Amino acid sequence: MATQPHVIVVGNEKGGAGKSTIAVHLTAALLHGGANVAVMDLDLRQSSMARFFANRRAWLASQGAVLPEPLLRHASDDGVALARAGETEQLARFEEAFARAHQDADFVIIDTPGGDSALSRVAHARADLIVTPMNDSFVDFDVLGHVDPVTLELQKPSIYSETVWEARKARALTGQRQALDWIVLRNRLASVEARNRKRVDERLTALAKRVGFRIGSGLRDRVIYRELFPFGLTIADLSAKVRPVPVSLVHVSARQELRALLHSVGLSRFSGEELLAAE
Repeated sequence: MATQPHVIVVGNEKGGAGKSTIAVHLTAALLHGGANVAVMDLDLRQSSMARFFANRRAWLASQGAVLPEPLLRHASDDGVALARAGETEQLARFEEAFARAHQDADFVIIDTPGGDSALSRVAHARADLIVTPMNDSFVDFDVLGHVDPVTLELQKPSIYSETVWEARKARALTGQRQALDWIVLRNRLASVEARNRKRVDERLTALAKRVGFRIGSGLRDRVIYRELFPFGLTIADLSAKVRPVPVSLVHVSARQELRALLHSVGLSRFSGEELLAAE
């Protein structure tokens, strides 16, 4: 490759924020946009993204269907076994997989576990873009920043903000001119406005100015995203020939959400009209 691939790390040290859902949707959208995408799943025990793309391959084969597939560059085919290995072996396997991903891809998308680990830290330090989905609650916000328990005013950055700060310092030490970009996605928002959302939004805006991230739109908590997971499919994959579930107007709205997500993370050139057509 003439240029280095763009490395996107989907990270948040809290589980349940929707990291894997965001990771697979970004991957599918980039694939449909014609990019070569390598994926790495560092959640060694749960391996949701790895299982998703294994499901995709199996379902397509069973249906005789064809869809673009990513390059699988996981650190191990047996994540549970690697999770039991020592840190030195884990990091060595990561470096091997990351090097192979760099050789073949335009984009490398790395899904990370909901917690701190050596693998997650080294991946963050390699990122060009960190995408952090968060649910609309102070439970999720607490991983990014602490608020005063009486006034709810922002006090200071929290553990995950510190992780990103360390990743930015590590990147700077490598001499790379382009700064590490960070976007926090308001993910799984409820359908109605609430007072709590306004409070979270105000604190998130204040924290963004303090530690340096952008705020974008994620994906709502829709049944369709969960419904397609067993098939290894996303809303971007549905067409007249690929339709394991009935298509409705709700699915058209979900496609619009994916398009907005791509705009938020700076990948609008991959948000083609094919994402919006419910064929």
